[in-house]
Amino acid sequence: MAPRGSGVRVSTGTGALAGTEADRAAIADVVRTFFAAFTSGPDSAARLDALRGVFLPDAVIVRTCGLVPAVYDVDSFIAPRQALLTGGTLVDFREWEVHGRTEVFGDIAQHFCSYAKAGVQDGTPFTARGMKTLQLVRTTDGWRVSAAAWDDERDGLEVDPGWPGAGSA
Repeated sequence: MAPRGSGVRVSTGTGALAGTEADRAAIADVVRTFFAAFTSGPDSAARLDALRGVFLPDAVIVRTCGLVPAVYDVDSFIAPRQALLTGGTLVDFREWEVHGRTEVFGDIAQHFCSYAKAGVQDGTPFTARGMKTLQLVRTTDGWRVSAAAWDDERDGLEVDPGWPGAGSA
């Protein structure tokens, strides 16, 4: 079982597929790789290539953010972000997880987290926060993201102040 307060809940079933500390560690690595990809500067292309490796080939990624949901496949999600992160108009950018929780049952898992981002777009500094959800499945190659979705704060929508870390982004 995950340590109390770790943000990770592992099923209490028995057997090899019930969820283990190794699962927790592997999923945490996937989440770190996911967020590390959204950093401008040197090695952006390599981080985005690593991001491609944590998705199933047919994964679905959805951006909501108060707009009509935009649905991407892996390549259509990564391509514009690669252009943005390497094009020079967005600098000093990064995204990071503020607080997350993971639940595992057998070969499926869900990671739900708050996140923050900051950067300089066309000379103007900005910060933002939101929530992301990652659905993961166990494959023969390890845990992979099968779906991801996110929504950002905006007028009338903010990360719940009671969510751990909500005031520290």
